[in-house]
Amino acid sequence: MSTQITNEQYKLFSLVANTDKITIKQLCEETQIEQPMVMGTMTFAEGEGWVHIEEYKRLELVPTSDAQELLANGLAERKFLTILQESNNSLAMQDVAKRAKENDLSMGDIMKWGMARGWFKKNGQNLELTDSGIEAISQEAHDERALKLAIEKQSIFLDELGNDFDAQYVEKLLRRRGELAKLKERTVRYINMTDKGKEVFPTLQVKEEGATLLTPEDLASGRWKDITLRPYDITEKADIKVPVKCHPLQKIIQETRRTFLEMGFIETVSPHLDTGLWDFDALFQPQDHPSRDMQDTFYMKKPQYGSLPNQELVERISSTHENGGNTGSSGWGYKWDSEEARRMVLRTHTTASSIRYLSENPNPPSKVFCVGRVFRNETISFKHLPEFHQVDGIVVDKNASLCSLLGTLQAFYRKMGFDKVKFKPSFFPYTEPSAEVFVWMEQKSCWIELGGSGIFRPEVTMPLGCNVPVMAWGLGLERLAMLRYGISDIRTLYGSDLDWLQEAKLCQ
Repeated sequence: MSTQITNEQYKLFSLVANTDKITIKQLCEETQIEQPMVMGTMTFAEGEGWVHIEEYKRLELVPTSDAQELLANGLAERKFLTILQESNNSLAMQDVAKRAKENDLSMGDIMKWGMARGWFKKNGQNLELTDSGIEAISQEAHDERALKLAIEKQSIFLDELGNDFDAQYVEKLLRRRGELAKLKERTVRYINMTDKGKEVFPTLQVKEEGATLLTPEDLASGRWKDITLRPYDITEKADIKVPVKCHPLQKIIQETRRTFLEMGFIETVSPHLDTGLWDFDALFQPQDHPSRDMQDTFYMKKPQYGSLPNQELVERISSTHENGGNTGSSGWGYKWDSEEARRMVLRTHTTASSIRYLSENPNPPSKVFCVGRVFRNETISFKHLPEFHQVDGIVVDKNASLCSLLGTLQAFYRKMGFDKVKFKPSFFPYTEPSAEVFVWMEQKSCWIELGGSGIFRPEVTMPLGCNVPVMAWGLGLERLAMLRYGISDIRTLYGSDLDWLQEAKLCQ
């Protein structure tokens, strides 16, 4: 029984059978058939022993868009040929630099490529023109001529240059001149038909391909009676149409922002880059605390230091650290260093934004939140990243209490789709009492910790001029997104897995 092939495949085999050797590219160009179809057909034919495929590595010279203009203006080393010739074929190195600057030429290109070409040589403190350089004044170099050919043809293989070109010289001179051209290694495949293929080819039959539709002309003329329609397999799956949608993590951020706004909060922001005073000191975090070490925090080299706020506020924060100030605390008992507080740091939490707001608005009542990026010197793993998102919030009110705080967070998580919320007593450096927030995850049948909360200590609020209780919390949004979308690796949220991005259900 003879093998049936499509009409396109027959065209390809006919061309291969009538040509001693032909490339995949030529097959595509002459038949107007897409490369995947051509390659698939030839790979199948090779497996059947009908054709033989040979692969060769070739270097393709591809000029840049600026190459023609650079050649027309003259390369730096070529322009300097004339300058050296006019200076009796020699110039002191200090004069070389001077003349290069006067003529707006790159001293680096003159020396690097002029020496590589053998046009120039150093003799003591002088740069001299060589015999090759004198000859080059009146004739183009091999790489310059090759580049012109490549510009004319858009690209050219080095082995096509001909015997009057030194291909190795061209490769040497252009391989590292990215402003002029790129040398790309290409795999070229040649196809020729085997003896078995020549025997089989006459027996191949072109299978009849039915039409996919009937035109109005077919119906009007009656041709439809002689047209065979291509059969359709109704059991085949239809193409899945994926609508444009928001990124899953961005969706969580938008929902978080909308939820707090609906609860009557106002949004505040603060810079990603801030001083240690706002990130640590104003939160009564001692300057020798381990979390302030470089293995946990990103400190800046430039700018290394920032400015502190008004001196009165700085003094209140300083005295609170040293002896408790007027807060009733004994403080930390060390000499507070203003230079340490001035160090610039990528903020480690969005609480820095809440503290900034509280210092400017210490009087009740107010309800504020901030959603933003934070940075910590973490080792990347399935649950840690050096950059992630937090939502931070405070409520300033004379009647604020731990009970009100827990109710607020419970309301937030319920609006985000988590009905079961519980709290556990905990410890945080700048809140007392403190509690961790847990939500119930149905998929895993367990409680998952999502953040911390508490009432700011007097050592935090009183130096800022606030004398009423302040409810505060900081919640991680990536972990919330992981729960929502049922993923176990935080890196999935920042990867480029298009299948996951397309399939992720935003309404869940």
